Amino acid sequence: MDVIVTPTPRLMGRIEALSSKNYTTRYLLVAALAEGTSTIYYPAHSEDSDAMRRCIRDLGAVVEEDDEKIVITGFGRNPKPVETLDVGNAGAVLRFLMAIAALCPDVTFINRYPDSLGKRPHHDLIESLISMGVTIEHNEGKLPITIKGGQPRGGHIQVSGNISSQFLSALLFLTPLLEEDSEIEVLHDLKSKVVVGQTLEVLEQAGIVIHADEDYMRFRVPGRQRYEAKTYYVQGDYPGSAAILAAAAVTDSDVTVNRLMENSKQGERAVVDVLRMMDVPLTHENGVVHVQGNGKLKAVEFDGDHATDAVLAMVAAAVFAEGTSRFYNVENLRYKECDRITDYLNELRKAGANVEERQSEIIVHGRPEGVEGGVDINAHYDHRVIMALTVVGLRAKQPIRIHDAHHVAKSYPIYFDHLKALGANVEWVESEA
Repeated sequence: MDVIVTPTPRLMGRIEALSSKNYTTRYLLVAALAEGTSTIYYPAHSEDSDAMRRCIRDLGAVVEEDDEKIVITGFGRNPKPVETLDVGNAGAVLRFLMAIAALCPDVTFINRYPDSLGKRPHHDLIESLISMGVTIEHNEGKLPITIKGGQPRGGHIQVSGNISSQFLSALLFLTPLLEEDSEIEVLHDLKSKVVVGQTLEVLEQAGIVIHADEDYMRFRVPGRQRYEAKTYYVQGDYPGSAAILAAAAVTDSDVTVNRLMENSKQGERAVVDVLRMMDVPLTHENGVVHVQGNGKLKAVEFDGDHATDAVLAMVAAAVFAEGTSRFYNVENLRYKECDRITDYLNELRKAGANVEERQSEIIVHGRPEGVEGGVDINAHYDHRVIMALTVVGLRAKQPIRIHDAHHVAKSYPIYFDHLKALGANVEWVESEA
């Protein structure tokens, strides 16, 4: 399905932030790794979290749910042998479960999205798992991937942090269950350190002890630990809300978003600070962000590594700012569902934005007068690209059509419902043959 976004001068209303996808997938995993019954309140419902639900069921967890919560009886250190796992297009789910699959005798992760997840590299985690005694068959580091494990060994483990922090998180979920103590050494740089902080927060809540150096470059993990069955509450999601807040910032608006904790460990909470830096009128207190936008923004410079999943939305806002904005230290955007630098900027240019790319930077020469629009846009099967391009469409002079916009369901299935509730003129249409 495609979406046609028609320029909308004013947004108004109040919405509840979606529950965090990152926290939901992590809580589902630690609940499955516990021996006993855990409850997760307010879980996210998205393609990614659904993929984790499906896979932990396949691995032997009992999963029961209603409108408010999910109740999970875990399989502990003994996942059920299974021949294949289907993670859909969920990179984090794949990487976390590649590590857990090392406890199984023979599991193949299938490739259902050859043009998206199927193109993403996983060499760094593969090399780490092989060093732990796991045999892995793979397609030049890409799907399909077969894990032949059963008895992974702890000890001294190295993992590169250059491409993604998800490889490190995967090892942090696995190593507490091993017979040996482990020391994990991160090689090179570590991308998205704040997301590692979320992993460590969830592990601590699950009763796991991990000793981390302050710079997150070395971890000491005692072996023979057990995950505890617990009750978890999922907080509101900043990455998805970033696009809603950006949409409010570039229009004449009076928009309130609830359930966004001020002290959240989600790095994307920085979107609130960045919008303040752009002179967007807003308040943030008691978990409520209130934006009274006037469409007038000024340029910013921002280290995007701290808020990877909000960068595209902030770039969309910067398209309409006075002056030149620079988002730097963002090379890891190239290794997502698509190349979120080259692919995204190509689509922005179609709409009339003045943008440049470097290997690890996005530079935006703002156009406060707006952009032309009136074009068809390729979203590259990427939920973050879809949401960010929608923000641009709201302020364009002519409608834009976003192809395959249904892929927004990967993280935010009701994104367009929320925008409509705020008054946005967006319409679903059948994809053209």
